[in-house]
Amino acid sequence: MNVSYDLLLVMLGGAIGSGARYSVAILFERWLAATHIGMATLTVNIVGCFFITLIAELAAAGSVGTQTRLFLNVGILGGLTTYSSFNHLLVEQLKEDKVGPAFLNLALTLVLCLASGFAGLAVARGVASK
Repeated sequence: MNVSYDLLLVMLGGAIGSGARYSVAILFERWLAATHIGMATLTVNIVGCFFITLIAELAAAGSVGTQTRLFLNVGILGGLTTYSSFNHLLVEQLKEDKVGPAFLNLALTLVLCLASGFAGLAVARGVASK
């Protein structure tokens, strides 16, 4: 394992993932006007939960190599998903007494991200068993 090469893979992937997250936020803000419960953050976190679990499971089965996993999971998906943005949005909503949207965001994130992770696990196990 070449640490310098692995670090470059993670950094490149992180740049791609962060750019994708920003693009999704702009898309939701401009075209869908759906920022009140954090739809952009919710969307990237659901997608990320699915793919992080899928790739991790495939890596555990030996179907995805270490450097590919680093690039995809740690880099791209690490840059795409964002707990800190999710948390900040909840804090801001609660500060502004927007309790309904805050708890809707919290519930949707917990339930849908968990379901997405299990879906990724199921897909990975199906792929790995073939």
